[in-house]
Amino acid sequence: MAHPTDRSAVCAYGLLLCCDLILWVTLVTVLLWCKGTFILGLSSLWAFRALSWNLLNKVSSVLVDQSLQPLLKRWMTLLCFLPAVFDTLRTLVSGGVCGFSPVPEPAMVVLNAVSATLVYMVWEMAFPCNGSKRDAKKEKKEQEAKALLTRVIQYSRPDCFHLGAAFLFLILAALFESCIPYYVGKIIDVLSGEYQHGNFMWAIGLMSLYSLGSSLFTGLRGGMFMCSLSRLNRRIRHMLFQNLMKQEINFFEENKPGSLTSRLVSDTDKMGRSIAMNVNVLLRSLVKTCSMLVSMLSLSWQLTILTCIEMPLLALLQNHYNTHYQKTSRELQDCKAEIEQVASSAINAVKTVRSFRAEAQEQRRYEEALEKKLKVLTCKGINSAVYLLLRRVVSVSLKVAMLLLGRSLISSGQLTSGSLLAFVLFQKDMVTNMKHLVYVYGDILNTVWSAEKVFQLLDRKPKVTEAGVLVPQKLEGRVTFDNVSFSYPSRDGKALKSVSLELSPGKMTALVGPSGGGKSSCVCLLQRFYEPQEGEVLLDGVPLHHYQHQYMCSQIATVSQDPVLFSGSIKHNIEYGLHGCTIERVKEAAKKANIHDFICKLDQGYDTDVGEHGGHLSAGQKQCIAIARAFIRNPKILVLDEGTSKLDINTQVVQEALSGSAGQTLLVVAHRLQTIEKADHIIYMEGGMVMEQGTHEQLMAKRGRYYHLREKLFILDSEHSKIQMTVFSANSGSN
Repeated sequence: MAHPTDRSAVCAYGLLLCCDLILWVTLVTVLLWCKGTFILGLSSLWAFRALSWNLLNKVSSVLVDQSLQPLLKRWMTLLCFLPAVFDTLRTLVSGGVCGFSPVPEPAMVVLNAVSATLVYMVWEMAFPCNGSKRDAKKEKKEQEAKALLTRVIQYSRPDCFHLGAAFLFLILAALFESCIPYYVGKIIDVLSGEYQHGNFMWAIGLMSLYSLGSSLFTGLRGGMFMCSLSRLNRRIRHMLFQNLMKQEINFFEENKPGSLTSRLVSDTDKMGRSIAMNVNVLLRSLVKTCSMLVSMLSLSWQLTILTCIEMPLLALLQNHYNTHYQKTSRELQDCKAEIEQVASSAINAVKTVRSFRAEAQEQRRYEEALEKKLKVLTCKGINSAVYLLLRRVVSVSLKVAMLLLGRSLISSGQLTSGSLLAFVLFQKDMVTNMKHLVYVYGDILNTVWSAEKVFQLLDRKPKVTEAGVLVPQKLEGRVTFDNVSFSYPSRDGKALKSVSLELSPGKMTALVGPSGGGKSSCVCLLQRFYEPQEGEVLLDGVPLHHYQHQYMCSQIATVSQDPVLFSGSIKHNIEYGLHGCTIERVKEAAKKANIHDFICKLDQGYDTDVGEHGGHLSAGQKQCIAIARAFIRNPKILVLDEGTSKLDINTQVVQEALSGSAGQTLLVVAHRLQTIEKADHIIYMEGGMVMEQGTHEQLMAKRGRYYHLREKLFILDSEHSKIQMTVFSANSGSN
């Protein structure tokens, strides 16, 4: 496909322009041959231009190369219908009954051809279409951006009423604002000539009316756009957060929390701005540009042509600048996400950073992230400075030429001082609006890329088997691992290798073994955080994914070694995930966990805030609250993954947890001798495999791996007891 500035294309433009002039001459000849005065109305003018467009298309299809057809059709549309559009707008502005001579003035013929060609060239060069010669990769990226923008617009459909009202107010505000310079010029003409009080007051009144109307509609427009923007942001963030909560655990291990938070907050905000704010500016600038062009043509066609020379130059500069701006903006967005992630990880793990004395390392990482952002900002600033300099040189040069031409027109009586001032005001606003048109187009394509990452998260499906609908009336609670093999997606090697084991109802089963043996992996599979690659985890003989998700969560409760508490009250953390839970149930669970007395001694009792991640409580108190959170659900299956490690083995809460309720399946992952020896069934795991299993007495009699582990734990417990006795004796002596 040829480019608009190719030699063959230029020749085709000239040929069709000559054909258009021939059609005008033919019409004039026919009318003169009729020997009568003839007034051409708007309907006749539109009909003639439609006929001209049809004939030019036929000439083009016969005489011009097929590759130029798409380019020429757009140009011919402007060439044929621009006069009709201009005369129609001029009639609407004047409010009078129009009539037009069929014989065009030579100046208007030249103005029409130049204006149509300039508008066409600006559009083709600033926003090249698929048929233009351009880089294939850039074209693909732009098509993807347009598809993203279309999808953003589709998400705005529920706000069609708000957006429709906003667009109406926007058009009214733009029309009112474009009339203000015209009446400023009228006021100057009244003051510079023979003063007439009536004309002066009339001009002042109309200018004030248009100014008031512009301010009123601008305020209404802004309010409606902000309302629709807020509704869109709320809707997108809710949908994104809802989909994030459905993802598998491995997704959150592969994606950093700071990056996801950035997508949820800043990217959704940019996504809304691309449709609400930028479309606001785009439509406002377009309406004002059209209305100002009509007003400028009515004042002076010579000055309008000179002004039109400035617009393509500024559009080309703006288009070139937009390319660099979009690239640096995407890099800057990635830098911001990286800075947020580095700061968030260091602050959230400040205790770990402090304990390993890694403050200097974290500061260095943060400084490197800031340095990377600074380089991007520096590059962005240099590009902006060069662009602003070139734009100012072009604008000043053409303004000087326009003022010199305006002085000549005033001297010849073709223009008044007030009209020149009005034209200058129109020209200034029109150039600004043209700049906004080009800039906003690039900014929409830039901000819409933030929507790409949001849509990727919105469209992502969890990589786990969808939960079923099975909700049995009665659950026995028998858990079976049937030849299960499992490996973490983000790690090398298998965590579990053909594991087969069974958890019996009403009994306590203990998983023991060295670290990395696969104990916690069994717990994760039981909670359906992951899916096994081979084998199945069965509950009462049925695979876990057949059960309803909410039902599974109500039947299985887990207490981990480092339980997570949420900011809020103790009551909120105990009843977390339950709806309509009474305070009596909360207190009953707290009593069972032996924490009720402690809570009552606090100033606000159960309404006491536990702080960020439970920071206001000790490790043992957090574990007790987590146990109470498990007790309140009365689960059929209770899992203690080192869930009593911070508590004394002889405390009431531990005894309650280890004894369980009648028929409850209890799985304990522990290293304490007292906990292990109380188990009804012990399973020794190492290297992701079940090595030994049986009762404590049976395994001790084998004198195998469990026996050696027990001997090692016995030595460690003895040393721990000696240390405690030494500390106790020292404290007693000091007292």
